This record gives sequence, structure tokens and C-alpha cells, in this order.
Amino acid sequence: MSAAALLDASAQAIAAAVSKGAVSAREIAQEALNRIEARNGALGAFTDVTAKRALARADALDKARARGESLGPLAGAPFAAKNLFDVAGLPTRAGSKINRDRPPAGADATVVSRLEDAGGVLVGALNMGEFAYDFTGENAHDGPSRNPHDLEHMTGGSSGGSGAAVAGGLVPIALGSDTNGSIRVPSSFCGLFGLKPTYGRLSRAGAFPFVASLDHVGPLARSAGDLALSYDAMLGRDHRDPAQAEVTPAPASPALKDGVGGLRIARLGGYFARTLEESAIFAVDTVARALNAGRVVELTGAEQARSAAYLITMAEGAALHLERLRTRAKDFDPDVRNRLTAGAMLPGAWITQAQKFRRRFHAEALALFREVDILLAPATPCRAPRIGQKAFVLDGREMLVRPNIGLFTQPLSFIGLPVVTAPVWTDGEKLPIGVQIIAAPWREDLALRVGWALERDGIARAPVATLT
Repeated sequence: MSAAALLDASAQAIAAAVSKGAVSAREIAQEALNRIEARNGALGAFTDVTAKRALARADALDKARARGESLGPLAGAPFAAKNLFDVAGLPTRAGSKINRDRPPAGADATVVSRLEDAGGVLVGALNMGEFAYDFTGENAHDGPSRNPHDLEHMTGGSSGGSGAAVAGGLVPIALGSDTNGSIRVPSSFCGLFGLKPTYGRLSRAGAFPFVASLDHVGPLARSAGDLALSYDAMLGRDHRDPAQAEVTPAPASPALKDGVGGLRIARLGGYFARTLEESAIFAVDTVARALNAGRVVELTGAEQARSAAYLITMAEGAALHLERLRTRAKDFDPDVRNRLTAGAMLPGAWITQAQKFRRRFHAEALALFREVDILLAPATPCRAPRIGQKAFVLDGREMLVRPNIGLFTQPLSFIGLPVVTAPVWTDGEKLPIGVQIIAAPWREDLALRVGWALERDGIARAPVATLT
């Protein structure tokens, strides 16, 4: 296969070809850089391109192969990172104007280093919503990320550049972060596989924070196999992240082909079956039928969980940015500034009650996972809205877009459950929509197995977009 065909295929295909010497890592890196130059103007995906670094890394891999050395499971596979991750030599923007005044990072974020240690080649940093407080992918300073399947539509946020870069064929894997849904929303809107791991599973060291008690990091990819491969590469304890859990790393790739036989799979009803478009219902129905998941269960308290997540997000986000609000208020995106200012004025008693409810809701979810292994739910209530769209109609009610895109993601990140998003397409539709595959804490392997089975059977797919 040519470098272009491999870049359209998968990281696994690239690694196999580079390791065998069928193509050089430099050829792959150059093809990725050429695509970024040709397509990024339309997509708004990259804010920084690390071409010199990428080619040097690719050359080092090619020399290592010539010496007969093992190159790693991601050998030569290009990847990119949301610009809230530290990349040595670049200021860590976190989507903001303010952070551009910071000195360049002296070292890479842990997960960036680990992907490179596995053979990956970093090609740049990606656009995102300001300070990750965003669901649309529209950045006030760098412009919007655009959905590769229809450039007039949103990528979703805040990992919007990550969604655009992978769906647009610029890289097979991108790093994102997910506080209330910022990996799962772009995955749903852009037609990708995305993984929000269990809270505390992957190191956040070197990632600019938003809400410390809700922040997760994880990958987006065009295949479940690449998702698992990149997740496995990032596993491992890191003393630089004090919130990381003391759990044994559990690679998911070896068990992907075990299939779904014997798994107890149910779909979430109640809250997760209301306030959504027919496309979201169709997607969950399609996946449930493919998995013979006829049982419907309810996660009691999901609506209150979303409200509590909102309060905690506002309060913790405001506390983090209080000094910036005092000294550089005019340099914020006004919408982000207003949300943070409102968070600074919330009564402390409300946050205390939200945290108490969080413990109860977590216990409710754990009780449900004694009866099932996997839960299915919509990732978003609709397909991607148009860029600039402020309202949509759900269940006959006009609602604001930005605060309601995360209707079905927020209750799950609120208690740190691992979730894989799988993309579903309807015949004749240009835009996809995602389904959440939800597992018990620390069982990313089960959610990835289900995602892999859906991809194998053609139920979930993530093609490279033809830009329109």
C-alpha cells in the first residue's frame, strides 16, 4: 500500500508496513504533513504543526528498523494532541488567548511521551474550545473546527480539532480530553471511535486542567483497534498525577477478538430515551439489535447527576481561573468568561450538596453493574448542528445548543465510568451519530470489545471524510 492509502487505513496498518520496511516512517510522516498543509485551512484542526520534530522522529524510526530493532506497536503512525497537552517547544494554549503568553513547555505531557515511546510520530497540536469549557468546537481566537463530513457543521467540543483531524484523514489517532463529554461529543458528530477511560486510569500530567475532579484524557480514532492500541500505549502509573488511581495496567488489545458472547448488555431507558432526535433513537436501536440487547434498564438520578455536574464544573472552573478573571477578563471568549464568572458566585452549600449526590449516584451505578456488563445510550441528542447555530428542537421544545449537547455524556463522566463511543450512519445521511458503550469502572476492555465487534460486523464505521 502507498503512504496515502495507509494513512487512510489505520495506525495498525501503518505500523505493520513500517515495521516490515514496506514503507518508511518518513514517507508516512511527509504524507501526513502534506495533508495538513492541503486540508487544514478548510478544517481548522491544527493550531501548531511540528514538522521538523515529526520528520526527525520518523528518520530515527527508520534507522532503528535498519539496525533490526523493534519499533513498537504504533511504529510510524502519525498522531496529534489537543493543544491543552504540553508539547515541548510550544506554549500550551488550552484554546485560549491568555496562555499564548506562557513560555513554551519544557517537556511533553506523559501521554504524548508514551505514544511516541510506542513508535508514534507527533505532527502537531490541535484546536479546541477555550480552556475546554465548550461543547461546539467553535474557538473565539483560532476559529471553529469544521466537521469534515460537512464543513458547515460543528465538530463538537471541546476536542473539536481532534475530531476534525482524525475524521478528515490528517492523522489516524488524536488525543483529547473529556470533562463532561469532550471526547464523546466530537466522536459522535464526526463519526469516530472515542474512549473516555475510567477517571484516574490515564495520567493527566502535562495536561492543562479544567475541572480536576472530572477531567479525563483519552484517544479518538477511526477504528476500535487503533483506539485500544493507543489506550494500551498510554497505560501505566505516573507519580506526576496525584489523582491517578493505584490500579494495575490492563491492556485491552489482546482481548478485542473475544467478542461479546456471554456479556450482559442492556440499553438505558428513562432519562436516556427522552429529549433526543429520531437519529439518536435509531442509532441506539441499531446497536442494541446487533448485540441482542433487548433488556432496558434505568440509571436512577441521571437528570440530577447532570445538574450536579454542571454546578461542580462551574465552581471548580471558576476557582481555577479566578486570578485570570480578575486581571485579564477582556482576553477571554466572552461566553466562557460569563460562565466562569457565574460559577464564582455559586453558593458553597450547592456544591456540597452536589458532591454528596455524586456519591449516591455512583453507588446507584455500581449496583446496576452487578446485573449487567455493558450499558448502551446515545452519545448526543442529535447529529452535528450547523456552526453558529444557537438553538435546536428536541421533543418539540426549542433548547439552546451549547448547554444541551452533553445531555447524555455528563451524567456518566460525573462518576468517572469508562465509555467507548461508536459511530453509526443512516443510509442517505451525510452526518453520523454516536452510541455510548458504557462499562463498570476499570473495564475499558469490555467496552472496547463491544466497539470492535460492532466495527467488525459493519454496524459502526468511521470512514475518512470527503471534504464538502
